[in-house]
Amino acid sequence: MVELLQALVRIPSVNPEGDPGVSPGGEKKMAEFVGGFLEPFGFEITLEEVPGVAADRPNLIARAPGSDERPRILLGPHLDTVGIAGMSIDPFRAEIRDGKVHGRGTSDTKGPMAAMLWGLKENAPLLAQLPVAVDFIGFMGEESSQPGSRHFGQHRAADYQFAIVGEPTSLQAVYCTKGCLWATLGSRGKSTHASQPELGENAILKMLTALQELHGLFLQNLRASKHAVLGSSTLNLGMIEGGTRPNIVPAHATATLDIRSVPSLVRERPAVELLQEFIADRGLDLELLSFAESPPMEMSATHPWLQKLQALDPKLVLTGAPWFSDAAHLSAAGLPSICLGPGSIDQAHTADEFIAISELEAGARYFSKMIAGLTI
Repeated sequence: MVELLQALVRIPSVNPEGDPGVSPGGEKKMAEFVGGFLEPFGFEITLEEVPGVAADRPNLIARAPGSDERPRILLGPHLDTVGIAGMSIDPFRAEIRDGKVHGRGTSDTKGPMAAMLWGLKENAPLLAQLPVAVDFIGFMGEESSQPGSRHFGQHRAADYQFAIVGEPTSLQAVYCTKGCLWATLGSRGKSTHASQPELGENAILKMLTALQELHGLFLQNLRASKHAVLGSSTLNLGMIEGGTRPNIVPAHATATLDIRSVPSLVRERPAVELLQEFIADRGLDLELLSFAESPPMEMSATHPWLQKLQALDPKLVLTGAPWFSDAAHLSAAGLPSICLGPGSIDQAHTADEFIAISELEAGARYFSKMIAGLTI
């Protein structure tokens, strides 16, 4: 199993939207490798192109052997990783050191993927006879806008009863997560020589004034919506840019916000509309230049599939998380979903990303036992 994880890490699959040129076609190579791993166990392999993205970035759909008349569930990690800039280790060597496998994706999320694949391998003789078909789906593009799970949710969610999305959750069942809005705002001014700033209009100062309102009253509005597990919605100013030279009054400025929304905040309409309404109501001199929004995820803690997982593992902890994942888009399409896998989110995206071999082994045992338990 450790060798399987090493093989996955040694296939660079950096998301090209976040770090272009590092591993062209990497997601397709991952899909082909994983498909080749599962095919001998009777899985029907399809590499499905996702509209609007390159052809070398497919979703992997591996349908379990056996009758198509059975209810279906899926195990669904993502094929891509974040970028490698600033890493302090060789990102693709998959070195074993101090009882850990090091490399990009070991935690997020090739470690959980390896554990899921190993669970399927260990139960290969049972898969065709199980009363529930267990498919494996590899989603492309999770680390930037999630086009893979969005497309899958729109076109295939109705085929499934339940989804377990592979993420490093320390083998806890994350059944609710916050949504996320990335919004880039712009302000416009009038440039002039800095020796006569009164003749111009400073776009950066405009932006700063508006940001004070957003980080004041708007943030208070966000915090008014609370969730028993997830807490309150949050706002972070992650990027700000403007101007060209110190001796020119800046004619433009931009700022990018990260808003994490609890389910009740966006139950009626998305966070981007709440942001636009606040800007209009307060008369802020800003325009929305671009945005990308992922919905929150929430399923009932008493859902029958969660109860089944708890019956198979009475120690299973149900929890929430402030981050978002492919599970949110599956859930939004009507497919009850959770995130679950070995490893810690604390190691995800780090300069020396790793997963402990003991955690990887625990993950493989979990998925092997879970799949075998579907016989009852």
